Amino acid sequence: MSSPAHEVLKRVFGHDAFRGNQQAIVEHVTAGNDALVLMPTGGGKSLCYQVPALLREGCGIVISPLIALMQDQVEALRQLGVRAEFLNSTLDAENAGRVERALLEGSLDLLYVAPERLLTGRFLSLLERSRVALFAIDEAHCVSQWGHDFRPEYRQLTVLHERWPQVPRIALTATADPPTQREIAERLDLAQAEHFISSFDRPNIRYSVVQKDNARRQLLDFLRGRRGEAGIVYCLSRRKVEETAEMLRGEGLDALPYHAGLPAEVRAGNQRRFLREDGIVMCATIAFGMGIDKPDVRFVVHTDLPKSMEGYYQETGRAGRDGEPADAWLCYGLGDVVLLKQMIEQGDAGEERKQLERAKLDHLLGYCESMQCRRQVLLAGFGETYPRPCGNCDNCLTPPAAWDATVPAQKALSCVYRSGQRFGVGHLIDILRGSDTERMRQLGHDTLSTYGIGSDLDARSWRSVFRQLVAASLLEVDPDAHGGLRLTDASRDVLKGRRQLMMRRENPAASGRRDRTGSPRSGVAVQPEDLALFNALRGLRADLAREQNVPAFVIFHDSTLRNIAEQRPADVQALSRVGGIGGSKLARYGQQLVDLVRAQG
Repeated sequence: MSSPAHEVLKRVFGHDAFRGNQQAIVEHVTAGNDALVLMPTGGGKSLCYQVPALLREGCGIVISPLIALMQDQVEALRQLGVRAEFLNSTLDAENAGRVERALLEGSLDLLYVAPERLLTGRFLSLLERSRVALFAIDEAHCVSQWGHDFRPEYRQLTVLHERWPQVPRIALTATADPPTQREIAERLDLAQAEHFISSFDRPNIRYSVVQKDNARRQLLDFLRGRRGEAGIVYCLSRRKVEETAEMLRGEGLDALPYHAGLPAEVRAGNQRRFLREDGIVMCATIAFGMGIDKPDVRFVVHTDLPKSMEGYYQETGRAGRDGEPADAWLCYGLGDVVLLKQMIEQGDAGEERKQLERAKLDHLLGYCESMQCRRQVLLAGFGETYPRPCGNCDNCLTPPAAWDATVPAQKALSCVYRSGQRFGVGHLIDILRGSDTERMRQLGHDTLSTYGIGSDLDARSWRSVFRQLVAASLLEVDPDAHGGLRLTDASRDVLKGRRQLMMRRENPAASGRRDRTGSPRSGVAVQPEDLALFNALRGLRADLAREQNVPAFVIFHDSTLRNIAEQRPADVQALSRVGGIGGSKLARYGQQLVDLVRAQG
């Protein structure tokens, strides 16, 4: 049975049906009620406030933390025929005044604004004189002071409920573990609001974790066969970002750097190219990403360990927003753990914050070293139980072997103790393998009882043992000893033989994960007989995007073009039945698309 919400969904957005909780949320907010929405990236959060804003009288006010996100969403809405604008620092006084007048005149459907601007006296006064349909608080996890994207202005957004109690509020996020969910509800005064929590699962993303060995070779192995695909490569430091981008360009990839140390115009230009061109690989620190609305990112790579499961989930969630196959590939080593633990201990945060950051890092380490389905471990961190192995992660596709590492662990722990609990893993491995070096003799470590007792394992295997001992909290990093390792109380039971220790055995072949056919997975799957038409449609889309100076994906997603190529509509009426083509796009582009289909035969 059709409803006003379904009519708007079909007429404006070109979709026949809502997904998941969308319909319930839309009806709840349209009726004037508050809502807290947790929905994964790519799950369709924006529809949950866009449709109610179009159904209710007045303008929907969307609080968004990033300029890039506002601009992309407004451009996409205008393509749909929605009267959308944004107010931010990129507008000059004349254009800002034009937008303000449109709001007062009631000629806007949606207005995007940063929290800093919303909280100004001028803008609050403007709202007092306007008709507001709803308030949508996007990226609501920014309210959490313990989170990875804390924005203090979000704490002041309770003013919306205090001054406009009759206007419904909807807070949305894709990244919030249970404590953060509770903090959002408390800080935004949404404890009484209806909570809509969707599964955090992103079934189209394949999760893989590999032990860092030769990081450059491993990255190139992963990217081999993925040329022409858009992706993000995250690095921990600015220097590594630039080195990685330069290395990839030397290998023929179209790679760009992005970090906070680059001039603003360079950052903006690189981000624009990433959004508007096909096949760009962005090498970046975590300064890049929140609010990036590009749907066809086919992979997200972490060349270093992230700081928390929340950060990892949000960053990997930028892959495959279009629902097509995508990869999340993490390459990490013990050096990453040492560096992050040093950063925590040497930071100026209070002890409570440091303890939380230690716990978050340990949780992520547990994920990396787990032999269980990655998706099950990842979702458990968000309070969700995944009922069965997913079949789309490295541990499911190539189950790791477990081995009894009790004796090697005892050797490693004993070596740490007998060498004074102040040396890093490289020197400890040299002791265990009996390396004959000048430094070894100078320190007298060639006389230790543990010298040479580990020659049966190669250096790579020993690195895995030490890394897993740290992950299991049997060894800890001494931040004052330049990454030296020391025993923990828990190590005593292993040393005394009271605890057996099983470890995962590394699979060297896993570094550049391929699918079961042995070839890299492509993004949007197109049948061979449809490929010529699909590519022609992409060419037309690129031309239209250049003419309008907008990203190609705001015109049509790849999946929509694939559907056109498969269905080959003979006229505009038939084209209207293709998902993702609303009335405005049908009127603007319908005849061109049909003509191209006919020309291609």
